[in-house]
Amino acid sequence: MRTTIEIKPEHRARLLELAARKGFKGFSSLVEEALEQYFVSQAQEEAKRVAAAGLYGLLSEKDADKLRAEADRLRKEWR
Repeated sequence: MRTTIEIKPEHRARLLELAARKGFKGFSSLVEEALEQYFVSQAQEEAKRVAAAGLYGLLSEKDADKLRAEADRLRKEWR
């Protein structure tokens, strides 16, 4: 499917350069590959968010307070 997008001139130049090095006439296949990688990474990030949300409430309030205090202590000591 054909569509129009706006990209920075320097991105277009880099796409054309990379396409030429790979022996492609245009850069559509590069954009397609980048989109596929982006969609996979977004799905992975969403899976991480869902997994993290599923952990909510697994610690007792006392354990959560201890963990929070320890994290705060470590942040203060960092560097």
